[in-house]
Amino acid sequence: MEKGVSPQRISRTALFEEVAERLRARIFAHDLPPGSWIDEQAITAEYGISRTPLREALKVLASEGLVTLTPGRGCNVTALTEQDLDEIFPILALLEGRCAFEAAARMDAPAQQRVRTLHETLEGHFTAGDIEAFFNTNQLFHLAVQEIAGNRWLTQLIQDVRQKLKLTRFHSLFRDGRLQESLEEHRAIVTALLEANAPAAQAAMENHLLQGRRAMGRMSTR
Repeated sequence: MEKGVSPQRISRTALFEEVAERLRARIFAHDLPPGSWIDEQAITAEYGISRTPLREALKVLASEGLVTLTPGRGCNVTALTEQDLDEIFPILALLEGRCAFEAAARMDAPAQQRVRTLHETLEGHFTAGDIEAFFNTNQLFHLAVQEIAGNRWLTQLIQDVRQKLKLTRFHSLFRDGRLQESLEEHRAIVTALLEANAPAAQAAMENHLLQGRRAMGRMSTR
């Protein structure tokens, strides 16, 4: 450090960042549902803050695509359209397909055991007919593949895309027969991963994501 230069203090998390985090959580929980208007007056009163940190927080959420700011009309929670989903899923399939490719190329004994354990849990939830538990374990499986791949850039892109999908209530496992289809797709992914067959793992993962979108049909606004 140069002589005479004082170190800058590290400040606590800015208020607007805390507000953004709270609103983000409410959006993902659908306490603030897609398309709903953000009542700034009600939120500032509820949180005991001024409008300045709230508006800064909304700018952050707008940059993430979670809310839409319209000059003179205020702010609404973003509502994904069918076209949005048609455009998002192929991108997600490409990203997660590449992730599966890299994971297969890096499979070692601990990674194999992790994949087997998660898949066995998935099979158990299927047998029990527990859709929510199946869905949650499915998410953990995808995260595990990302971690095994070890590509932080891919992981960041995938998480950014998946965050947008949290704006819709509906997930395809609620459709009759989709649970069985999803499990069979997972079996193909797991087989390819355990065999360290990178091209097959990529193809199986891409198919899994694209079939998920097809299973949603035109019911994404439920």
